Amino acid sequence: MPELDLDHVRALPKVSLHDHLDGGLRPATVLELAGEAGHPLPDGADGSAEALGRWFVEAADSGSLVRYLETFDHTIAVMQTAANLRRVAREFVEDLAADGVVYGEARWAPEQHTQQGLTQSEAVAAVAEGITDGVEASRARGRTVVVRQLLTSMRHVEPNLTAAELVLADRSGTVAGFDIAGAEDGFPPERFLPAFVHLRTHGWPSTIHAGEAAGVDSIAGAVLACGANRVGHGVRIVEDIGAGGALGAVAGYVRDRRVPLELCPSSNVQTGAAASVAEHPIRRLDELGFLVTVNCDNQLMSGTSLSREMSLLVSELGYDLDGLRRLTVNAAESAFWSFPERRRLIEDVILPAYR
Repeated sequence: MPELDLDHVRALPKVSLHDHLDGGLRPATVLELAGEAGHPLPDGADGSAEALGRWFVEAADSGSLVRYLETFDHTIAVMQTAANLRRVAREFVEDLAADGVVYGEARWAPEQHTQQGLTQSEAVAAVAEGITDGVEASRARGRTVVVRQLLTSMRHVEPNLTAAELVLADRSGTVAGFDIAGAEDGFPPERFLPAFVHLRTHGWPSTIHAGEAAGVDSIAGAVLACGANRVGHGVRIVEDIGAGGALGAVAGYVRDRRVPLELCPSSNVQTGAAASVAEHPIRRLDELGFLVTVNCDNQLMSGTSLSREMSLLVSELGYDLDGLRRLTVNAAESAFWSFPERRRLIEDVILPAYR
């Protein structure tokens, strides 16, 4: 078996379920677009793309989800026009494809991109165009990738149905489902229950950020009250698991009902949800039979890629090729995509490459 170094991992087909569009910009793009928009960047971070990239990682590496989220002020500021959204989405897709991702979901909140007159519907259309551009550019380079949007509502705002309605109104074919994101403490997912009921009534899936800054109760709210099909992060579900592996009611439900967990090792360390990658509970959850997946969360803020996250699992937690295959198949099975497409992806693309 070839050594599982970063180059080998990058060559493997991967599936990305939890990756924020506004957290995945190239530092050089932020620098260029900020200059064009007249947006001031932090002191000491506006001289070069390398310096700016370091600033994002260092600022996000605070142990606080609230402080982590402040870094998005600078990326969102340069994503306020259709042209910029289209460019960011195109580059996002190209970067996924270059990293060996064959299926990805890009989550973002249209409500945060209306500061210069765009409607939320126009913003969604611009991102759809950028995704198409990126897929075509990647195909021209011999890389096949599918990327879809997850439309997000920010949980700290007044609950509304706008993003949910945009999911239902999609005609581009690029929208996959719905999410809520942002500060968890004090903003339980049940606040958006009408949106989740509305989407479920129309047959659309959703994922909910939970169990990162907030504890097991937030996971219960996401899964039991709101009916989320997946849990974004969910790392603190370990608080409902005893030392001997005995599962509490919430953990037992999540495992036994096969609710996917979108775990993000590097990001979870940065926000204080895990002490280190070596101490991240993904391996324990995997061994206990939870449906775990590995993700980036925010490539810019964590200075990472999906290949790097998987390589960290190899070096820090002892994962081998079989383990990476299992996580990748888990993610493919959990994608908000049609069953025939998911099976084709697993049987024709993923399994042959991991043998």
